[in-house]
Amino acid sequence: MKKKIIITLAILLLVVISSAAGFAVANATSGSGQKQKPSDYKVGITYDKAVESDKPMVALFYVDWCGYCLKFMPKFKTLSLMYLGKYNFVMLNVEDPVNKELVESVGLTGFPTVYIMDPKYDNRVLLNNAFYQNIPKMKTELNRYLRVRGLMDKGSKK
Repeated sequence: MKKKIIITLAILLLVVISSAAGFAVANATSGSGQKQKPSDYKVGITYDKAVESDKPMVALFYVDWCGYCLKFMPKFKTLSLMYLGKYNFVMLNVEDPVNKELVESVGLTGFPTVYIMDPKYDNRVLLNNAFYQNIPKMKTELNRYLRVRGLMDKGSKK
């Protein structure tokens, strides 16, 4: 009986110690610069600046409480660096009242949502959310739009 009590107490102590260690690691990680919400990333420029530009934009519609949005952010940041001179990258928090009119005009059904928006041609292309975690597929879509835009540019010069 005494042996069972000692084993039970040892297991209980082990559980308490491992829980405390896990809590300490979680607190250290959250204070070490790890992003906690999508808006912590600050990728790109404002929507107003992007609309004034000649380049098309990749517009990300997100909310800070969305785990999928947070998971997508490193890919979005990587894409913004890959397409630095070809696209403007814009983050739009859906819950910000400043974005209300634009958010209503695009008709969002989930988060994150990514559009290629081109003010020059008043064009919007919704990117399939199945591609969000796959950079090669996202690149294929971004490159496709650049090719089509190039054709539109040539056609408008005639």
